[in-house]
Amino acid sequence: MATQPMSRAGYAMWQPIGPQPAAKMPRWGGVTPEIYFNKAIDNSRLVKVADPKRAKEMRMFSVSVALLFVLCMVYAWQHLSSLEYGYKIEAQKIERDALLEQNRALKLEDASLRDPERIEQLATHLGLIAPHAGQVMHLEVSRETSGPVMAKASGIQVVESWQ
Repeated sequence: MATQPMSRAGYAMWQPIGPQPAAKMPRWGGVTPEIYFNKAIDNSRLVKVADPKRAKEMRMFSVSVALLFVLCMVYAWQHLSSLEYGYKIEAQKIERDALLEQNRALKLEDASLRDPERIEQLATHLGLIAPHAGQVMHLEVSRETSGPVMAKASGIQVVESWQ
């Protein structure tokens, strides 16, 4: 097939001359398959040029990311601490409620143990009798002292027991 030069505004190219053959559709459906070839490129002789502007941008970016990371970690730490303290507060409320219930039960038991009718029944069961007049000795309590008081040995009687 012969070609002739064709030029346009300083632009030259070759174009075929004569009748063009009719294009036939290939068997594979009209799509041209693409074939890739590996080509080894040796870049070992290239030298990287230092770029101070890029280095400064990378430092600023790194500092910004580090600061964002620290802020996220502080937020996460505070959030998890508040959750932990919430669980501790709930556990202490449950413990307080249990102790209040135990305190109420102990007060009820104390009141039932101090019941005079119960004490009288136990005393009669053990064979004890009520004291006669003169057997009970009341201690004198002085209301005028506000500090500690030393015990006195005056006014004590020794009673002999008959067996």
